[in-house]
Amino acid sequence: MQLSQLRAGQVALIKNLGDHPIANKLLEMGCLPGEWVRVRRIAPMGDPMAIEILGYELALRLDEAAAIEVEVRPHFVQP
Repeated sequence: MQLSQLRAGQVALIKNLGDHPIANKLLEMGCLPGEWVRVRRIAPMGDPMAIEILGYELALRLDEAAAIEVEVRPHFVQP
């Protein structure tokens, strides 16, 4: 599943980053495989979305979020 497919409030584990021109920048900003991410908000028109990762918020366009493969954990409560 891609991060861009999640709804506000969902929590997921980053599995992999795809082939997107911004992939290296996402890695530098902490979007690493094995990190937890929570979708905080999605803009009214659906783009961009705000995620919480490593204690901070990051805004991503949907095409950038589509480069992040995640595994949804519906009942996980992030520490």
